[in-house]
Amino acid sequence: MTTVETSRSGPIAVIRFGEPPVNSLGAATRRGLADALNAAIADPEIRAIVLAGRNGLFSAGADIKEFGTPAMLAAPNLHEVIAVVEASPKPVVAAIEGTCLGGGLELALGANYRVAAQNAKLGLPEVKIGLLPGAGGTQRLPRLIGVENALNVILGGEPVPAKLFAGSPLLEALVPGDVVEAAVALALAKAVELAAGGRLPRARDRSAAGPLVEALLGFARTTARAGFANYPAPLKCIDAIEAAATQPFDEGLATERRLFTELMFTPVSRALRSAFFAERAAAKIADVPESTPVRPIASAAVIGAGTMGTGIAINFLNAGIPVYLLEVGQDALDKGVARIGDTYAGQVKKGRLKPADAEARGKLLRPTLSYDDIGGADIVIEAVFEDMAVKEKVFTTLDRVMKPGAILASNTSTLDVNRIAAVTKRPADVIGTHFFSPANIMKLLEVVRGSATAKDVLATTMRLARTLKKTAVVAGVCDGFIGNRMLEQYLRQALFMVDEGASPQQIDTAMEKFGFAMGPFRVSDLAGNDIGFHIRKRRAIEHPDVVYSKVADKLCELGRFGQKSGAGWYDYKPGDRTAYPSPVVDEMIAAYRLSIGVAQRRIDSAEIVDRLVYALVNEGAHILEEGIAQRASDIDIVYLTGYGFPVWRGGPMCYADEIGVYGVAQRMRALARNPYGDPAFWTPAPLIERLAAEGRAFNTAGARS
Repeated sequence: MTTVETSRSGPIAVIRFGEPPVNSLGAATRRGLADALNAAIADPEIRAIVLAGRNGLFSAGADIKEFGTPAMLAAPNLHEVIAVVEASPKPVVAAIEGTCLGGGLELALGANYRVAAQNAKLGLPEVKIGLLPGAGGTQRLPRLIGVENALNVILGGEPVPAKLFAGSPLLEALVPGDVVEAAVALALAKAVELAAGGRLPRARDRSAAGPLVEALLGFARTTARAGFANYPAPLKCIDAIEAAATQPFDEGLATERRLFTELMFTPVSRALRSAFFAERAAAKIADVPESTPVRPIASAAVIGAGTMGTGIAINFLNAGIPVYLLEVGQDALDKGVARIGDTYAGQVKKGRLKPADAEARGKLLRPTLSYDDIGGADIVIEAVFEDMAVKEKVFTTLDRVMKPGAILASNTSTLDVNRIAAVTKRPADVIGTHFFSPANIMKLLEVVRGSATAKDVLATTMRLARTLKKTAVVAGVCDGFIGNRMLEQYLRQALFMVDEGASPQQIDTAMEKFGFAMGPFRVSDLAGNDIGFHIRKRRAIEHPDVVYSKVADKLCELGRFGQKSGAGWYDYKPGDRTAYPSPVVDEMIAAYRLSIGVAQRRIDSAEIVDRLVYALVNEGAHILEEGIAQRASDIDIVYLTGYGFPVWRGGPMCYADEIGVYGVAQRMRALARNPYGDPAFWTPAPLIERLAAEGRAFNTAGARS
């Protein structure tokens, strides 16, 4: 497909560029733009040029897939294209509609004039992938909107309404109608002015200096150091903007280019770019084409009005989808309805939601005690106690009452979806939808594909996830799916290290310094230690060969279930979520260690991090080999969006790639020499052995093979 086309509107050349979906400025588009611009400049009949994107948007910027590849530097690069625009002796007008982001905005900044649709959005999001705008954005934008506004746009990284810059040198006009038509009219007028002796304005010729610049930059640096300590890009963005205010344009451009190159090869930027691609790849299912028909979801039902059930219901209410909330007792139902009401009241109080919107969402809720009321819903999600017998009973009833074609979903976090489906006469309609608590806040949704799940059911659920503003990852059926199956190994190693001499506080501190928001013991107290206690009891029956430390069971036998009981691995005070070290737990651990006769030793932070993170990696490799996850990046997304893995490290599999799979395998073999850490577990997964031998990484094509 031709990426650039030129048409004529009288003496004005209209150059349209790009292709679906975002008009990215890849190598072919850049070449086409440069050729079209040079042709228009050379044509004596052309008096001015209009640049416009296709498909209702200008451009979302550079083709990120080219980053770090020869295509990124292929001539002409974006700098060279912008230089052609900027050096044009004829007026160049950028006609901006839809989104104009990253390199797209940098291209527009090189034009003499810009007109924008009233609903257009502008932005420089590079900081979100660990970079800075590298095609003059840090140099031209401050000259057009001032240093303070440029800091906000570049460090914020979010699209902002073009109308905020009306009246500034950035925008010549905001137009309610046809942007290209308005740009053509402006281009013709400016060509007339130029012929009469006028001059073409250029961003590079303006000054970004000002009396408050030093103070603004200082404040920005203090804020960046405090809020983004692990991210180098914000500070380098500030350095580049400072260059715009203190250096001649070409020197500032050279500074920007140097800083961009430094960031490009940082582990943080590689991790953030990996996460960017991973989130988009997760929506793609190898054997389910995007054209797969989907079932309509106009109404929903949720079984269970507990914390999880009400959180799931809120997702539907927020999306404008009516939802039945079913409970077996009036008291439980009333508490669930009240919980939903309190959630919306809290959002209104904090100014996050308008009272009218809260009221409208509340009216979509249909509380009920009868299964007969929910039969017409398009999807029903079971969110009852995590017990197979209970879930089988619920699905037997759902099979009877739900209309043909309704999707029957289970919010199970560990149980066999195939076994749940088997109690129905329509296993093709059954799927797992594992929401994460709190369900109305957490982004992750594990979509569990049963052996009989129909493709249209899977496609519908994935589309529904987008409607509910969730990041969905497809998982196969196994105990714990992707996230919780890996988490089990993470927690087993944490508990083994307590047996061997580490304290819960020491382990939590090491993992929080690594980048987790909370260490494993604080998380367990938050979620409820009884959940793991129940799962370990079940697995002791189903998998008696799996070795566990008993120290967590001893904790639960004391009734210390976490924050909800006021005591867990830590002590808690009423109304205070601060985790206080507990003398009771210290005594319990000491007694348990004595009873099992494990020799105590000092465990340093490096070992703690290696054992916990590489436990995730090793189990993740097994999950990939078994086909439970489609790709390594899906595992990364699960841990980035559902388990608090530090985003700037890219996820466990990305982190292993950064370390090097060969080095990870070597470390695992060393950990296997510890007799108390389940040595058999530390045998590197066969996939790890293959990748290490071949010098490959998890996040490359064909890594599972």
